[in-house]
Amino acid sequence: MSLVSAGLLLVAVAAATSLVVGVLASPLRRARVSAGLTCVVGLGGVLAGVGALGGASWSVTARNLLPLSEAVFAVDPLSGLFMTLVGGVAVATGIYSAGYPRTEEYAGGPASRTVQMALPMFAAAMVAVPAAGNVTTFLFLWELMALASLVLVLAEHRSRPEVGRAGAWYAAMTHAGLLAILLSLVMFSSATGTESFDEMGAAASAISPATRSAVFLLAFAGFGSKAGLVPLHVWLPRAHPEAPSYVSALMSAAMVNMGLYGVLRIGFVLLGGGPQWWWMVVLAIGCLSALYGVLQASAASDFKRLLAYSTTENLGLVFVGVGAAGVFAAGGDPQLAGLLMIAAILLTANHAAFKTVLFLGSGAVLRSTGLRDLDQMGGLARRMPTTAVLVGIGALGASGLPPGNGFVSEWLLLQGLIHSLSAAGAPSVAVAIAMPLAVGAVALTAGLAVATFVKAFGVGFLARPRSAEAMAATEVPPSMRVGMGVAVVACVVLALAPLAMIRPLERVLAAMPAIGEREPVHGAAELHLSAIAGSMSPLLIALGLAGGSLLVVLLLRLVGGRQPRRAALVWGCGGTRLSPRMQYTATAYAEPLTRVFDDVLRPEHDVDITHYVESRYLVESIRYRQRVSDRIENRLYPPLLAVATRWGSVARRLQNGSVHRYLAYGLVGLLVVLVVVGVTS
Repeated sequence: MSLVSAGLLLVAVAAATSLVVGVLASPLRRARVSAGLTCVVGLGGVLAGVGALGGASWSVTARNLLPLSEAVFAVDPLSGLFMTLVGGVAVATGIYSAGYPRTEEYAGGPASRTVQMALPMFAAAMVAVPAAGNVTTFLFLWELMALASLVLVLAEHRSRPEVGRAGAWYAAMTHAGLLAILLSLVMFSSATGTESFDEMGAAASAISPATRSAVFLLAFAGFGSKAGLVPLHVWLPRAHPEAPSYVSALMSAAMVNMGLYGVLRIGFVLLGGGPQWWWMVVLAIGCLSALYGVLQASAASDFKRLLAYSTTENLGLVFVGVGAAGVFAAGGDPQLAGLLMIAAILLTANHAAFKTVLFLGSGAVLRSTGLRDLDQMGGLARRMPTTAVLVGIGALGASGLPPGNGFVSEWLLLQGLIHSLSAAGAPSVAVAIAMPLAVGAVALTAGLAVATFVKAFGVGFLARPRSAEAMAATEVPPSMRVGMGVAVVACVVLALAPLAMIRPLERVLAAMPAIGEREPVHGAAELHLSAIAGSMSPLLIALGLAGGSLLVVLLLRLVGGRQPRRAALVWGCGGTRLSPRMQYTATAYAEPLTRVFDDVLRPEHDVDITHYVESRYLVESIRYRQRVSDRIENRLYPPLLAVATRWGSVARRLQNGSVHRYLAYGLVGLLVVLVVVGVTS
């Protein structure tokens, strides 16, 4: 038995067992077994993915598993990459979820029977989606993934009405995306005369350019919705904050990557690339998503909402790399295309690692304090020291600064974009304009990301507590800290030894005919770029930073040790006592950025002034509130919802309960189909 088959067998057995355990086990035991089965699913995904990345190919056909079709599974290095990422996230979240529900919650919410059954099933469906080998199998697993995740998002709908609203948005958007994917694959399958992915890829060159473009654009819309790209991102900042935090981690660090997988599978593998304008569209949407996501994140004071918009930002950067790789692959520069694709995929892996840490960390804070509002936090580093250190490592990775794990992939992306014009010879006018704009978008996004996560960690964990809940915070159970620690280990490995990840990625490039097998990055401890002049050593940078910090500490010890010590306030300013009112809140920290980007964010301000009863000239208190809404959602979606409401009212009039009318509808529909078939055949 190969490593791939053994891993997928583990996934299937664990998913089937979760159904039995959910029905038979007691509440306390059920939560722990569900967490263990999720870890088993993750381990199976990692085993199967590593086997595929090592060069093993695997396929199997089950003829009676699905109605009207056969279930086909086929694993290649591209499948293996995403199975490994999903599996790694599932292991961390599985360990974490064992300690997440409180004792009083075992009757419902995250510890309910349905949620505990859905958690391993959700992880198993995500592992299996990249292994699907034909259209029917893919759509079945995709819908299973969507339904399981919807159940998990709605885990706390009985206690909080906003959860139900978030679930409704998520259900609507995910099924709208499914419709676009369904139309794309049905059109593709009809044009090639088969539903097997291998056969569709072999026959794709015979399809007309118009059909190929329609297939790609529909697929990009459907998969882009799952990835949270603007303007189809509106479900993401609603669903992620309202789901249990370990579910948010699975969705943000693993599920959104399925959107990227779909674009790579359809665009680069099955369609074999495409014209440059396809990938210019992808590049433009990626830049828009990155900038809009990081602007919304920089203004957000809700910790989980901030992380949700950060997901839109990071997936936007990933699609900038994918779009630029497609542009240069179509332009005949596979070496540069390979470098940009490596950067995009490495950023995907880094995002999976640090976003798992951050969402699990937000869940630890929520469980300990009940808070998501950064304005009410503060001082958590003293009360939750382990959680603070782990979240700090995740925030360093998300900010893209060395020695965080996000630095290397963003450096590769910028290097590829900056040197693209000189490396590409004589680019077209569109490419010559687009690439400098992309460099600016990525650089601005990186700078705003630093400000965003300085705010998130500094305001949330440092300084003094700004509420009674933050003052009473305590460290979370060991299983939750271990789960975060597993993801932190992945962050550290990816930060210090990225070549360990880059080597298997070359097999992923070989699975994409438009790019082919290349070696855009080489070296041992130091990364050297093949297509352009550039090198960098993340390990040496980390050692230099550590050595410099140690040297500063030693100098301070040597110099300061000779001076007499006095106890005094660090920052007195004429006062005798510091209070939480003297420190920045998240809203105050983001105020300068909000003013700079006022035309984009359009914040809503509300100031309440309370006067003393004795005199209207004396102010008792002033309360300031700021709300930054999603302008794209406010402008784009109300007209669409109004149209849908009107169509719904028409449908209600058609459905009057008359069986005779329903039979007439069926007869008219059958006649229309027969006429269309007769005319077109």
